[in-house]
Amino acid sequence: MNSVNSVLDKVLAGERIDFAEAELLYAKADFHDLGRVAHAVRMRKHPERVVTYVVDRNINYSNICVCCCKFCAFYREPDQDGGYVLSFEEIGRKIDETLALGGTQILMQGGHHPDLPLSWYEDMLRYIKTSHPVHIHAFSPPEIVFFSELFKLPVAEVIRRLRQAGLDSIPGGGAEILVDEVRSRVAPNKCPAGQWLDVMKEAHNQGMRTTATMMFGHVETPAQRLEHLFAVREVQDRTHGFTAFIPWTFQPDHTQLSHCRKQTSVEYLRLLAMSRIVLDNVDNVQVSWVTMGPDIAQLALYFGGNDFGSTMIEENVVRAAGVSFRLSRKEINRLVSAAGFQPRQRLMDYTLVEGK
Repeated sequence: MNSVNSVLDKVLAGERIDFAEAELLYAKADFHDLGRVAHAVRMRKHPERVVTYVVDRNINYSNICVCCCKFCAFYREPDQDGGYVLSFEEIGRKIDETLALGGTQILMQGGHHPDLPLSWYEDMLRYIKTSHPVHIHAFSPPEIVFFSELFKLPVAEVIRRLRQAGLDSIPGGGAEILVDEVRSRVAPNKCPAGQWLDVMKEAHNQGMRTTATMMFGHVETPAQRLEHLFAVREVQDRTHGFTAFIPWTFQPDHTQLSHCRKQTSVEYLRLLAMSRIVLDNVDNVQVSWVTMGPDIAQLALYFGGNDFGSTMIEENVVRAAGVSFRLSRKEINRLVSAAGFQPRQRLMDYTLVEGK
């Protein structure tokens, strides 16, 4: 049986750890030792001491959804008051505001709307691309699977059609925990883990880049969090299509899981460090100031994180659960610089924006 120190030494030597070794570290490693080693891995991958971020806006084109996930305070059922579908003109106005603020991309996600045809999504993408020079990062895997099942089309065809209409990349939302035992409890109407991973593999095979995420701190076990990390690592070994991994803590307020306690900052940083250590084949790990606040996000830059995420000119889903942090580009630059790093604006594929 390996000791904690021998596993940490293995990581520092650049060797890959297995599931049992990850379990040992997650359960037994000293908090500061774990952070130190995760930071060493991060600096080995990114020795230039740059911390990146993207200027973008989350646009939720609709909140109408038939998924009824227990962790979501944002959705409305089809006949429920407060449901909406944005007009193309309203979407365009939001994009114009984003571009005026130096934005380069939009993140678009909506509910699983039972009545919009696939042509509506294609027309939306074409409308955006016709008049707005912006990167469209949109439609998480559960949305792609929902389209596939609703319109009776293979996933590959759905992705092909959306790409042809203007989709540039796919966000890693809807992953929650990639273990079906967990998914069946918190999101029984959402696609199982295997389908989430298959969407990403297909997108990668079609030449698209995507991100991967984890929302933790609800009904899953520590071992199931690690199962999630290893599932992402296995896909990345095969496709090399993930640009970044983004873990964040579940926000229980106003949800059907409001009895779950919020994760502490230490628990968040511990999982972040494990993400950096396990995902040796994913270049970038993003910190979550949206759920943890700016001070912990700064600290997370010494627990494996090298990316400060997005300015999130607009964010609605986490806000619906009662958490609201806002940061401008100027504030992100200040926070990153104060933490001892050089802030740089990036694109979705982590290309740096010249002069930013």
